[in-house]
Amino acid sequence: MLDRITGWLYERLGSRYWLVLAVGQALVSIFVALITVVILASYYDASTHDVVRLAAFGSILTAIAVLGGSLRTRAAFCAVRTWHGTPDPTPAETVKAWETASTLTYVQYRRNSWWINPFVVLPTSAFGVVLFDLGWADFFVLVLACVVPAVYATILSYSAGEMLSRPLVAAIAPQLADDFPFSRIGLPVRKRIMLGPSVYTIATALLVASLLGERSGSDDLVLTVAASVGIGLLLSQELSVLLAEAITVPIERVRAAMSRVEAGDLAARVPVTTSDELGELAHDFNLMVRGLEEREQMRAAFGTYVDKEVAALILSGQFPEEGVEIDVSIMFCDVRGFTSYAEAAPATEVVAVLNRLFTVIVPIVDRNGGHVDKFIGDGLLAVFGAPEVYPDHADRAVRAAREIVAATTALDTGLSVAVGVNTGRVVAGSIGGAGRLNFSVIGDAVNVAARVEAATRDTGDDVLITAATAAMLQSDIPLVSRGSIPLKGKSAPMEVLAPVPVAAPSAEQPV
Repeated sequence: MLDRITGWLYERLGSRYWLVLAVGQALVSIFVALITVVILASYYDASTHDVVRLAAFGSILTAIAVLGGSLRTRAAFCAVRTWHGTPDPTPAETVKAWETASTLTYVQYRRNSWWINPFVVLPTSAFGVVLFDLGWADFFVLVLACVVPAVYATILSYSAGEMLSRPLVAAIAPQLADDFPFSRIGLPVRKRIMLGPSVYTIATALLVASLLGERSGSDDLVLTVAASVGIGLLLSQELSVLLAEAITVPIERVRAAMSRVEAGDLAARVPVTTSDELGELAHDFNLMVRGLEEREQMRAAFGTYVDKEVAALILSGQFPEEGVEIDVSIMFCDVRGFTSYAEAAPATEVVAVLNRLFTVIVPIVDRNGGHVDKFIGDGLLAVFGAPEVYPDHADRAVRAAREIVAATTALDTGLSVAVGVNTGRVVAGSIGGAGRLNFSVIGDAVNVAARVEAATRDTGDDVLITAATAAMLQSDIPLVSRGSIPLKGKSAPMEVLAPVPVAAPSAEQPV
């Protein structure tokens, strides 16, 4: 309810909302000041008129002090409002505005508390001495008695300031990036727990002792304050420590586990040691991490059957459903004589040899920036230039083809690999339906690559490329033309060229 009211006021008042902050904190402090005056007056034979005068004096000083402190932080409030008026703030500006809004009250009290309390307590105590016709030694008694309520008022008005500042923070928080640089610069939870109950207990003890105990001058007042502080601290410290341990320790455990997850340790778990909200937090955290672990396992399995770059692209959801037209280089490789070999060899041996060849071929494709589109029996179709766009995709494809031939020949399996490369425009996208999709490329350029590979049986070359690929080469790769040859499905012969063979690479080459 309070959040709705303050949110409505913030929307209506805009830059004038800082007055709500100032007045709200001042009213809380004035209320405590009035109670304090009544308590002090009860220890002396003061008339109602004198009590009213002292209460008015203390309230005016309190209002002046709190409003003066608010004026000192108005510049920070205006900085937040400036962010609201910026048409397109940068992420850094948004983070800065959020930090300013979320620490507005904390900075205000850290900057002003040291002078606000003396500004109110000292003159009020002096005026009380005059009104109640006391000796100046009693001045120090009144100051001592005002310390506890002053600290209590500070904590109470601080809490009010934080609640009233929520609309500022709530307006900025949705604009923050998920990975914005977060810094713990506000008042720590442990300090809140240690300070709050202690001061509240002491103030309560002082009020109860004043209502029920003897109230006959400064001696009783000093005794009441001393007893209230002693008993309050004795009762509250143990409670504060227990609360701090019960709340902050479980939170720190979750934070430590989150740091492990951020570092990649998805086995991190938080022990569920309580059956309250903090236990529920730990339980929900464990469920979340287990879900992340399962998702990562699925991603890893997905990447086993789909090229890693394609898997990342699909999971990102950024690739258009209708696909894109793009110029790429297509590499088709096939194992020569595999059909006759498969007829004579045991099935387990056939699979083992084929996997051995692909274990060599696939890393070469990856290393040169291509991705394996699909395995077709003993053949393989690879694409260079999609989904990752490379201007030198033709060079990468030809380089990979030459390395594949050299590497598979060095395996000494008794089988050889032939490769055909073609460059042209294709449509790249997710192909399929009924819940079964495959990222692939379609177009005449794909068919030509397969036909060029088949032509190696006629020319006797291990690698053949088309003139379109040769025209796209940016590096000086020695080529030998094999003339124009007819290709199945093409109405006119096409020129093919054979790169000069290279030796097997001794180590991985950078892309």
